[in-house]
Amino acid sequence: IIMYERSDGFMIIPGGFGTMDEFFEITTWGQLGLHQKPIGILNMNGYYDHLLQQAEVMVKRGFLKQTNLDAIVVDPTINGLLEKMHNYKPIPTPKWLKKEAL
Repeated sequence: IIMYERSDGFMIIPGGFGTMDEFFEITTWGQLGLHQKPIGILNMNGYYDHLLQQAEVMVKRGFLKQTNLDAIVVDPTINGLLEKMHNYKPIPTPKWLKKEAL
């Protein structure tokens, strides 16, 4: 929680299960309205293409809202991603629970 509180945003770089765990947790917190910080995916060499395609399937089948997917910024370069994260404007989401409930 300390890293979360001190961060200005979250950048997901190519990684394994631990990276996925952290990505899904912080993305879920955003979906629940616990934060409005930018979440960026560094999609170098298409590393996250299949994950992003799966997210599109989830939207198409009604398991994920398009607005939640749109809250994630993606770029194949570090400079492009940093620029997108810097210019990020939070998408209003309903607050499902309070941070104290964590």
